[in-house]
Amino acid sequence: MTYPWQPQPRPPEPAPRRMPRHQPLGQHSDIRLLRGAYRWQRRVATLTALGYFILFLLLSAFAPALMTSTVSGGLSTGLLLGLLQVPVTCLAIGLYEHTARRRVDPIADRIRKQAELDAKREAAR
Repeated sequence: MTYPWQPQPRPPEPAPRRMPRHQPLGQHSDIRLLRGAYRWQRRVATLTALGYFILFLLLSAFAPALMTSTVSGGLSTGLLLGLLQVPVTCLAIGLYEHTARRRVDPIADRIRKQAELDAKREAAR
C-alpha cells in the first residue's frame, strides 16, 4: 500500500465448503428410528415373558384354590401353568427375533450402508 487513502486489499475468500447432502451420522433421523424400534422390541419381549410370570405369581398368591385344583390325572393347574412358562419364554424369544428381523434389522442395515458410503467419501477426499 503506497498511500493511506487507497482502499485496503481484501483478504482472499476461503474456498466454499461443500455441505453434505445428509446429516452427520450422530444426528441422523434413522438412529432415532432405530432406537424407537429397538425399544418397542424389548418391551414386547419383556412384557410377554414377565407378564406371564407375574400372572402366575399373582394366581399363586391370591387364588390358591384355583392353583391346587386338578386338571386331569393328578396334574394341578399350578403345575400346568408353571410348565407352560417354558413355552411362553420361547414365544417371547420368537417375538424378539421376529420384531428384530421386521423392524430393527432393516433400519440398522440402512444406517450401516450409509456409514460405509460416508467412510468411502471421506477416504476419497
